[in-house]
Amino acid sequence: MTDPAHAAGRPRRRGLIPADRYLGWAPYAWLIYLTIFLVDPAVRWRGGTLTGGYTAATLLGICVFLVSYFRGYWARGRELLLIIAIQTLLGAAFAPINAGSSVFFIYAACFGAYVERYRTGAVAIGLVALAGLLTSWAVAAPLFYWITAVSFPLLIGFVSLHQMQARRADMKLRLAQEQIEHLAAIAERERIARDMHDVLGHTLSLIVLKSELAAKLATRDPERAAREIRDVEQVARKALKEVRETIRGYRASLAEEIEQSRALLGAAGIRAEIAVEARSLGRAVEETLALALREAVTNVVRHSGATACRIRLQPESSACILEVEDDGRAGNAPEGNGLRGMRERVEALGGHVSRGPGSSGRGLRLEVRVPLAPPPPDAERSLLLAAKG
Repeated sequence: MTDPAHAAGRPRRRGLIPADRYLGWAPYAWLIYLTIFLVDPAVRWRGGTLTGGYTAATLLGICVFLVSYFRGYWARGRELLLIIAIQTLLGAAFAPINAGSSVFFIYAACFGAYVERYRTGAVAIGLVALAGLLTSWAVAAPLFYWITAVSFPLLIGFVSLHQMQARRADMKLRLAQEQIEHLAAIAERERIARDMHDVLGHTLSLIVLKSELAAKLATRDPERAAREIRDVEQVARKALKEVRETIRGYRASLAEEIEQSRALLGAAGIRAEIAVEARSLGRAVEETLALALREAVTNVVRHSGATACRIRLQPESSACILEVEDDGRAGNAPEGNGLRGMRERVEALGGHVSRGPGSSGRGLRLEVRVPLAPPPPDAERSLLLAAKG
């Protein structure tokens, strides 16, 4: 006598029937056991001893039971406990005149399994069985009544309670799995968005600069202009390749980003001063620093108006520090998507990003500090929570 939708706390819907009113066919099938209560009236009718008062009481009991039965599939909390009490009282009230009333104890115990708290449901089933025991003793019921009023409520009630708890646990597990998949999808979209911004922002800036340079040289130095256009073609092809890699899961190389940064700064007419200490870095650290360098240099070219840019990469015993400093216009502009994505990557590894004036008092200095130790255990969870937020 279980209903999966009720057990999982999940509404069901079919056609135009409201979600909290559709029960399916199973509850109607379980009414077959109500025929046990009708055996005694049938016997009395065949024996000619069926009275009007008995008939009226039987019909009233059936009506009360049916109302409580169907309401029980929709009830929650105290209302459900009240329905269990009503069906238990029906069993006790009819016990002196109808031995088939023991079936009401079974129905009451089954509804006890619908109680959300396991302990409360177990107590309700136990009280129903206790009521059946006391009723059987009070009316000196035959053995079969003791079995159906005490043993069956305990057996069927606790089996149903176990099934309900298992279904609820399964539903919670499914909901948790769906939530994890949803957060993973959000995190992946955020990753692709950040990587696309980093990849295309840097590369398109280089294409724009080289195209402008080629346009200026078209009349004065056609040969050099042609070389710049060929460079534009190569950069565009590389950008297409990087976009495809980003969709699959882009792996940035720090050495390549340093060379790209040198080329981008040179094309923008910015003197590059690069000091890099070679050291083997983990994949996560290298990718994070490479993408941070790409974003920082792109911002220098786009917004700083600088004439020189100093890039310094210095591994320490416990961390690797990337510094990008320019001599251009310092500003307090709010973080855009690129810097926000950089900060999320770095902080997911337990690192830190800071911005401030340059060492000479001019320009802007960006410092990225990433620990060389393995990332914290909750780094993946931090990424998911950042994507959700």
